[in-house]
Amino acid sequence: MPQLVPQIGISGFASYIPRYRVNLSDWCRWTGDNWDKVRAVVGSSFRMRGPNENAYTMAATAVVRLIAQYDIDPQRIGYLALGTESSTDNSAGAVIIKGMVNKALTAKGKAKLNRACEVPEFKHACLGGVYAMKAAARFLALDGQGKIAIVVCSDVAEYERATSGEPTQGAGAVAMLIEADPKLLALQLESSGSASDYRGPDFRKPFHRFMHQEPSEFGQPRDFPVFNGKYSTTCYVDEVLAAMRDMFARLDHLPSRFLRELTATFLHRPYQRMAETGLIMSYLLALAIGDADDHAELTVYAAEADVNTAELVLELTNEPEVFALVEDGELSNELYPLATQTARSFRSSSQFHALMTAWGESEMQDVGNLYTASLPAWMAAGIEEAWQQNLDVGAGRILTIGYGSGDAAEAIPMTLVAGWERAASKIAFQSVLADPIDLSEADYRSLHQGDAPAIDAADQPGVFYIDRIGQRDGQFDDFGVEYYRYQTG
Repeated sequence: MPQLVPQIGISGFASYIPRYRVNLSDWCRWTGDNWDKVRAVVGSSFRMRGPNENAYTMAATAVVRLIAQYDIDPQRIGYLALGTESSTDNSAGAVIIKGMVNKALTAKGKAKLNRACEVPEFKHACLGGVYAMKAAARFLALDGQGKIAIVVCSDVAEYERATSGEPTQGAGAVAMLIEADPKLLALQLESSGSASDYRGPDFRKPFHRFMHQEPSEFGQPRDFPVFNGKYSTTCYVDEVLAAMRDMFARLDHLPSRFLRELTATFLHRPYQRMAETGLIMSYLLALAIGDADDHAELTVYAAEADVNTAELVLELTNEPEVFALVEDGELSNELYPLATQTARSFRSSSQFHALMTAWGESEMQDVGNLYTASLPAWMAAGIEEAWQQNLDVGAGRILTIGYGSGDAAEAIPMTLVAGWERAASKIAFQSVLADPIDLSEADYRSLHQGDAPAIDAADQPGVFYIDRIGQRDGQFDDFGVEYYRYQTG
C-alpha cells in the first residue's frame, strides 16, 4: 500500500529589514532622474544594510524572530536552509546561521536547534529561496516526517552608481516556517511549473569582480553584479512564460480560468514594472493557448495595440533560443515585440487591475529589491494586509512565481488553509519597516562604498551584527572569517 504524502506548506513568516532607507524622490533629485518615471516603474524607496550587516546577520535575525513569533520548539527543527546570492563564505552555508541562532537562543535561556539538523545553502540568483522551500517540502514528506523546517532568504541587492540598476537596490531577510499540516499556506507542488536555461551574461557575479577591491572596516566586498538590462528583461519574460507553460499543462481546466479565479498573485519583483510584465505576459499566454473565447479576448487586446492576433499567438507559443542573442551579438534585439506592445496597452485594462495583486504593494515599493527575499517578502506583506483589512480572500487560491537570473523560474500554486488568520496575525511585516533612517546624499555615498554614514543607527536589541573579521593573528588561521554578536537588551 503506497505511503500517503502529508500536506505540506507554510505556517509563518518573520522578517528583518535594515533601517537605512533611500527615498527615491531624494535620489532622483541627487541624480537628475525623472521621479514620476522612477515612481511608476520602480517604487518609492529602498533599504540598505549597515556597514556591520550582511546576508548572515539579517538571516539569523529573521530566524530568531520566527522562532519567537511562532513559539517554535528549536529541537523540532530538522532542516534549516539558506537561500541567498550574497553569501561571503564559499564553503560553509546555513550552518553559520545555525551557530548564530544558537547563540541567541542560549542568551534567552532557550534550547538550541537540534543537532540532527540539515543546513544547506541554495544558490540560483533570486530563485535560491524557492528552491530551498521546495527541498524543505520534499524533506518533510520523506525522511523528515515529524520534524519542521525553516527556510530563510537573505540578500543584499546593490548596483554600481550611475547604472540602470541603481534605483532597484535593497536589503533584507525573510524566514519561513515549513511543516506538515500548515497553518497558513498549503503548497500544491503537484501542479507547479519549472523552467531553466543557460543565458550567459544575463546577470552574473563572477569572482573576478572582487580582485583589487579595497576592503571596508568589516570586510564587505562590493557585490555589484554584471548585468545587461534589455537582455535580462527578455530572459525574465521568456523563463516566466516557460514555467507557466509547464504549470498550465498540469492543470485540469483552462489556464485563463485558473488565473481569473486566483485570490492573489505574488511574483519575484526586482522592481514594480517587471512583476507587472511577468503577470501580463502569463495571462496573454493563457489566452493564446486557450479556447475560442480566450482567442476572442486576446483579439480585443491585440487590436487595441494594433497587433495581428495570429502573429501574437505564434510569438507567445514559440520558444525562442534566447542565448542565441548573445552568440549572435544581438543583445538589444526584442524577441517578444508583439507581446510587449500588447502588454503596454493591456496595463490600462480592467482585467489587468483585476489580475494584479495590490496586497502589500506599498510595503514592497518601500523596501526595494531583496533578491531571494523579494517573493516571500511580498507574500508576507500581502497576507498580513489581507488579515489586517479583513479582505475577501474567496477560495484562497494563490499563485507564486519565482525567478532567478541565469536563468530559471518556478510557478507554484498555493492555497490559504482554514484558520490562516491566526498565523497571519503573527507575521509583523509592517512593524519591521517602522522607524527608518532616511539617508542624505553624503550618507548614501558613504554606505554605498561600505563606510559608516555620518548618521549612525544605534544597534537594535534582538539583531545580529558583524563583530570582527579574523586577521590570522591568533593560534589558528581564521583570516577573513566573520565573527558575530547578538545585541541583547
